[in-house]
Amino acid sequence: MHFLFADAMGTPLWHWAAFLALVLGLMAFDLGILYRKAHVIGVRESLQLSAFYVTLALLFALFINAKSGSEAAFLYLTGYIVEQSLSMDNIFVMAVILSYFAIPREYQHRVLFYGILGVILLRGVMILAGAALIDRFHWILYFFAAFLVATGIKMLMSADDEYNVAGNPVLKFMSRHFRITSSLRGDRFIVREPDAQTGQMRLFITPLLVALCVVEIADLVFAVDSIPAIFAITTDPFIVFTSNIFAILGLRSLFFALSALLHRFCYLKYALSLVLVFIGAKIILAPLFGIEKVPPAFSLGVTLALLGSGILASLWKTSGKTSHEASSPAAIADMSSGSAPMQMESREARSGEAGS
Repeated sequence: MHFLFADAMGTPLWHWAAFLALVLGLMAFDLGILYRKAHVIGVRESLQLSAFYVTLALLFALFINAKSGSEAAFLYLTGYIVEQSLSMDNIFVMAVILSYFAIPREYQHRVLFYGILGVILLRGVMILAGAALIDRFHWILYFFAAFLVATGIKMLMSADDEYNVAGNPVLKFMSRHFRITSSLRGDRFIVREPDAQTGQMRLFITPLLVALCVVEIADLVFAVDSIPAIFAITTDPFIVFTSNIFAILGLRSLFFALSALLHRFCYLKYALSLVLVFIGAKIILAPLFGIEKVPPAFSLGVTLALLGSGILASLWKTSGKTSHEASSPAAIADMSSGSAPMQMESREARSGEAGS
């Protein structure tokens, strides 16, 4: 058992093993017990689950403080808050994707669960690769910093742009190369059905699986921003990984509570862009001013101030407006107009020849 105390990227191996066991246990409890049967998740249930994950994340900060000191705990909290905030934009994109495919609310949890599972694996690989690169080429931190500043400025200039699901290359690829059912088949991702042309039993994928794949690729795009952001805060792989994963775990639970309220956070994207610029700029400017390292408590304070200002300004701006259910992402996902399945039907006819 001595190998469990061996060093793995600056942290004992048993810390990594215990954290992964915790995550797997949470996911198993989630799918196997809490949501074994598909049902509509209400705002109250969503907020309760969100509070649970936030509490776990804060308790883990106490563990980091006991293990590595208050500075590491501040870095962990800053990373967690930044990643959780960046996830807000991801929530909106997920809502648009689920709305586009007309996924009923009782099946949205299934898509998000497997989407989050894929995201954890994907982020893990990207974080390990990033840690290896920084360990070998420390100058890459400055590249990350410049990238964050550029991304923040770009986000600031395109804050009002909408996500175009129809233009997603994954959707176009799957429409051309796979047989897709014309409508959902319950909560199933893959089904075996008779081919409309030959009558032979063949495998078809459902719009539910297509939506899952589009969600995964959308998160990959977001990860390109969030991974450099967390590495610009700290290069400790354990803090980077744990803060990132706790933010991701909370993302799914937040979705059902916030997807219908995102119209209230009209200035949040501007605040997020300023956070990215700040994180990148402090890496670049600190050496120019003879500062060896920006204090973690200061970074956390500025991050909270920017995000808090964006949220308060948004709530003040939208305080006199009422929520139109018909225009909210969650409401669109509930509509039974079947626009996406109708598009799938035409894709199914085109993809029949490609898949035969």
